[in-house]
Amino acid sequence: MTAKLIKGTEIRDEILKELKVEVDKIKEEHGVVPGLVTILVGEDPASISYVTSKIRTAQNLGYKEIQDNQSVEIKEEELLSLIDKYNKDDSIHGILVQLPLPKHIDEKKILNAIDPDKDVDGFHPVNVGRLMIGGGEVKFLPCTPAGIQELIVRSGMEIEGAEVVVVGRSNIVGKPIANILLQKAKGANATVTVAHTRTKDLAFHCKRADILVVAAGVPGLVKPEWIKPGACVIDVGVNRVGEKISEKTGKKIAILKGDVDFDEAKEIAGYITPVPGGVGPMTITMLMRNTLRSLKFHLGIA
Repeated sequence: MTAKLIKGTEIRDEILKELKVEVDKIKEEHGVVPGLVTILVGEDPASISYVTSKIRTAQNLGYKEIQDNQSVEIKEEELLSLIDKYNKDDSIHGILVQLPLPKHIDEKKILNAIDPDKDVDGFHPVNVGRLMIGGGEVKFLPCTPAGIQELIVRSGMEIEGAEVVVVGRSNIVGKPIANILLQKAKGANATVTVAHTRTKDLAFHCKRADILVVAAGVPGLVKPEWIKPGACVIDVGVNRVGEKISEKTGKKIAILKGDVDFDEAKEIAGYITPVPGGVGPMTITMLMRNTLRSLKFHLGIA
């Protein structure tokens, strides 16, 4: 039996429609819209592409969107001053500094300078602490992990009481998704194991999982025989393994492979995300949700 595909593009579109309804209602009742500023330093092509997608999504939702492009030569103190300006701007509810930053700038210092109540990426130490405490303390979930939770919930897979195994321990995905799914909350209450590439007998742990989240950044790491029949497999890996010529454009495009062998795994799993088109589309969507959430906190209606 072939697994049910969890299509991130479809779930993304569903959530964006829900957000647009909320934005329009708040604009009508309160006369304001969410404000998001994206600070881009330099001209890294990958960063420009990602930021462009954020801008387009925000504009389509009716957000106030500011794209603040800065020279690669900007001094650290100038960037800190810019962040301080947006921290004090009541029309801005989300501040995003696109990474990577030039080597002469301390990324940690810059990210920690963002007001935690405008940190819609959810990576400020204050927001990490809020997630650890859980409950009403949580303001913003990190975007990719929040997207993973939505994919699982909206697929119809039961999380409460499930055995979840997370392969990967990064601060961006592995650790936060483990914390999110073990919360005493709706869409959580799982029993979570965090494993990684140094785990002894990784296959043993993967085979126990009702829900397997793989975010190790190693192409094909999880073998089909490691998957429990009927399990939900969330493949976060997006690994470039080569290039090919696009049939549509005739140009070179990257060949992407996940951390799971998709073609074989889909014949064993009950639910599975494709790569690309699974987790990827959810990240910007959750950024938009966090920005709207920030506005609702500002208005006292969250």
